[in-house]
Amino acid sequence: MTSLSDIRSTFLNFYGRNGHQVLPSSPLVPRNDPTLMFANSGMVQFKNRFTGVETRDYNRATTAQKCVRAGGKHNDLDNVGYTARHHTFFEMLGNFSFGDYFKDDAIAFAWELLTRDFGLAKDKLLVTVYHTDDETAQIWKKVAGLTDDRIIRIPTDDNFWRMGPTGPCGPCTEIFYDHGDKIWGGPPGSAEEDGDRFIEIWNLVFMQNEQFEDGSMRPLDMQSIDTGMGLERIGALLQGKHDNYDTDLMRSLIEASAHATSTDADGPGKIHHRVIADHLRATSFLIADGVMPSNDGRGYVLRRIMRRAMRHAHQLGAADPLMHRLVPALVQEMGAAYPELGQARSLIEETLKNEEVRFRQTLDRGLRLLDDEVSRLGDGATLPGETAFKLYDTFGFPLDLTQDALREQGRTVDTDGFEVAMAAQKAKARAAWSGTGEAADATLWLDLAEEKGVTDFLGYDTLTAEGQVQALVVGGALAESADGAVQIVLNQSPFYAESGGQVGDTGIIRTDTGLVRITDTRKVAGVFIHIGQVTEGSIARGQGAQLQVDAARRDAVQANHSATHLLNEALRDRLGDRIAQRGSLNAADRLRFDFSHNAALSVDDLAQVERDVNAMIRQNTAVETRIMTPDDARALGAQALFGEKYGDEVRVVAMGRQPGSGKGADGQTWSLELCGGTHVQRLGQIGAFVLLGDSASSAGVRRIEALTGQAALDHLRGQSDTLAQVAATLKAPVAEVADRVRALSDERRALANEVAQLRRDLAMGGGAAAGPETVNGIAFQAQLMQGVTGKDLPALIDEMKARMGSGAVVLIAEAGGKAAVAAGVTADLTSRLSAVDLLRAAVAELGGKGGGGRPDMAQGGGASVDNADAALAAARKIVEAMQ
Repeated sequence: MTSLSDIRSTFLNFYGRNGHQVLPSSPLVPRNDPTLMFANSGMVQFKNRFTGVETRDYNRATTAQKCVRAGGKHNDLDNVGYTARHHTFFEMLGNFSFGDYFKDDAIAFAWELLTRDFGLAKDKLLVTVYHTDDETAQIWKKVAGLTDDRIIRIPTDDNFWRMGPTGPCGPCTEIFYDHGDKIWGGPPGSAEEDGDRFIEIWNLVFMQNEQFEDGSMRPLDMQSIDTGMGLERIGALLQGKHDNYDTDLMRSLIEASAHATSTDADGPGKIHHRVIADHLRATSFLIADGVMPSNDGRGYVLRRIMRRAMRHAHQLGAADPLMHRLVPALVQEMGAAYPELGQARSLIEETLKNEEVRFRQTLDRGLRLLDDEVSRLGDGATLPGETAFKLYDTFGFPLDLTQDALREQGRTVDTDGFEVAMAAQKAKARAAWSGTGEAADATLWLDLAEEKGVTDFLGYDTLTAEGQVQALVVGGALAESADGAVQIVLNQSPFYAESGGQVGDTGIIRTDTGLVRITDTRKVAGVFIHIGQVTEGSIARGQGAQLQVDAARRDAVQANHSATHLLNEALRDRLGDRIAQRGSLNAADRLRFDFSHNAALSVDDLAQVERDVNAMIRQNTAVETRIMTPDDARALGAQALFGEKYGDEVRVVAMGRQPGSGKGADGQTWSLELCGGTHVQRLGQIGAFVLLGDSASSAGVRRIEALTGQAALDHLRGQSDTLAQVAATLKAPVAEVADRVRALSDERRALANEVAQLRRDLAMGGGAAAGPETVNGIAFQAQLMQGVTGKDLPALIDEMKARMGSGAVVLIAEAGGKAAVAAGVTADLTSRLSAVDLLRAAVAELGGKGGGGRPDMAQGGGASVDNADAALAAARKIVEAMQ
C-alpha cells in the first residue's frame, strides 16, 4: 500500500525533477496576509509573489502546505468526524509558476503525475473547465486525449478563481475521479453532483487576469499557475479507500485513540475516534506554530478544537486526560515531514494536558446543565438559544460544541436565539465600556496596509529619522489634519511598536506646523500606529516629519529585554529545557517573564538564576545580531519563542559566552534566540539584575519579576538603607542583624506566651472565674471575662472543661471594642449538646452573625460586649432546653 508519506514525497520529487524549488510549508499563521486567520491553501505564502509585491530567486515552486479550516469564512469544524472528507487540518499539495509556464505545462505535468507516477486509470479521469475557456478544453484534448463528454464546462465561480473583489483572477480546471456506477452520484454540474461517485482530486488555477472595481478585467503582465490537491483525498484514492479516515496515517491515529481508551476503533465510538484523530493534528500543529489557547482570535479557535476533541474523549469514557498521550503517535507519523512537531513535542503535550485538566473541571457541570435543560424539552425539541448561550458564557462551551453534543440525540439549537443573546451581551458590554478614542476599527488599518504598505522600521540602527505622514486618525476615522489626540501612520519610523513583550516607544514627532508627543506605538497588519497628542500647532497628512525616540526610556526598555533573554537561558539551565516562555513584559521600569513550570522556585533556584544572569552581564560581551532563514537559525540552535510569527528572514540575537558549555554552534554562546526586538549593544549596559521573586501566573505557569540598571541599584540601595536602620536600632553590626532579630523574635514569642498564661491563670485562679452552676442536670459555666483577649478563650475553656470533667462553658471577652465569644462542651455531652448552638445563641444577642466550629469547641464574635448578660442568658436557655 502506498502511504501518505510516500504520496507526499512522490509529488514533491516529481516537481523537483521538473525544475521546481521544493519549499517547506509555511506556518499555519500567515506571515504575509493579515486578513487570514490560518493558512488555508498552498498559495498563501506566495500571495505577494503572485501580486508582484516581492520577487524571489525562483519562478517555479512546489510545496506540501499544512492548512487549517476551523474558523471564519473557511470553517469545516461542524462536519469533521461525521463525513468522509472534512478535516480541520489537512495537507495541500501544490505546484506554482510565477510568470514561467502556463496552461500547457500545468496540464501536462498534472496528467503525467496522475497517470504515470500515481498510476491512475486514464478512463477514470474527467475534468471541468470554465464555460468560456476554450483554450483549456483544447489543451486537455491534446495532452490527455479527453473527449468532449469528459470535459465539462461550468458557468459558475466554481471554475473561476478570484483572490478578492479586485486583483488577480482567472479560470480554473478541476480534475475528478470516477469511482464507478456502484456509487450513487452524478458528474459535476449535474443534479446528482453532491453524490460520492465523482470526487474532485485536484484544482489547477490559471491566474491570467486582473479585475478592477468597475468589474472590468485586463490580462496580467505575469500569468501564473496555482494548484491544489488534498493529500488526504488523493491518498484515499490511491489506497483504494472511499473515506479519508481509512488512510494509513489517519488510521494509525484512530487506533492510537482506541488503544488509549480501550475501545473498539470501529465500534459505537467510531465518530469519537475520528474527531480525536483529526483534532489531534490540528491542535498539535497550531501549538507548534506558536498558537496558544486563549479566549480570543486564533487562540480561541484552537481552544474550541481542543475542547471538542476532549468532549469526544469524555464520551469514550476516558477518565484521565487523553490528548497529550496521543502526541507521540502523531510525531511518529508526521515528524519526519514536519520536524517542528518533534521540536515542540514537550510543549504540545504539556499544553494539551493542562487544557484538558482545566476543561474537565467544567465539562461535567456544563453537561449536567445541558442534560437538565434537555430533560425539560419534548421529544426532538430544539434547545433554546438562550440556554446554549448560557453554556457558552458560563462554561466556555462554544455553540458548535453544544450542537455536536445534541446531534447525537437528534436535536438542534435555536441559533437565532443564541445570536440574539450574544448581541445583547455585546451591547451591554459596549454600554459599560469607556473608550479613550484612540482605537480605530481594525479594518481601517488593514485598508491602510493594503494602500500604503507596512511601515519600514529604522529603530535598530537609529533613534532619530525623517518620515512622511501618510495617514492621520482622529476619533477612529481618517482625517486630513489634527490638533489634539491623534494616531499617526508614517512611511518609516525609528519608533518600536509594541510586540513580543517589548512595550512601544515614546518620543516626539515634529513637522513644520506642529509638534506631537508620542505616548505609545503599536502595530496592526504591519502598520505602525504612533499614538499621541498635538501639543503645539497642528499637523497635516502628507507633511514631512522629524522623528525622535525617547532615548533614555528606550535604553531602559531594551536593557530589560536583553536581561529577559539571559533570564530565559538561566532558567533553562537550572530547571531544564522543558520550560517554555509563555509571555513577557519588557517595560522601562521592570521586566516580567512567564514560563511553563508547575511549582514555585526554591530560594536556591532563584539565587542561582540571579547569579547566572549577573555573571553574563559582567562579561560585557557584545550582543550579536544576524539575519538568516528560520531553518538556518534553528539549525544553529536558536530558540523560536512560541507565539511569535517569523517571516522568510529572521533576526537571531546571540548573548554571552561560556567556553565549553556546548551552547550554540560554536560551543560558546550562552543565549541564542529569534527575536525582532531591540537590545543593548553590550551586556554591561544592563548594569545589574535583581530578581524580585516568582509567583503563580496561571495554571502551570510561573511569573518572575525583576529589575535592571538604575532601578535595580535603587532597589538594592533601599534594602541596604533599611538594613542599616534596623542595625542602628538594634545597636548591632549589620552582619549580626539576622541573629539579633531571630533572638528578639524568640524572646517576644516566649514573653507573649508567658503573658497569655498569666492572664489565664489570673482569670482562673484570681477570682475572675466563678464556679459552674447546674443547669438541666449538667455543669454550666457562662461568664464575661475581664483582662483576657479573644485568643485566650479557647485555652480557658479547655482548662474549665478539664476541671469540670463533664459540662459546658460559654465565655465572652472584649477584643478591640468588639466582643469575642467561645463555647465548649465536654466529649460525653456532644451527642446531646453542641458548642456551635451555644455560640450562635450568644452571638445573636451581641449583634454578630454566624460563627462556627465543632460540637466540642466553637468561636465567633459580636459588635460589642454591652449585651453580654443577655448573650449568656440565651446560651443558658439552650442548655435548659436540652433533652
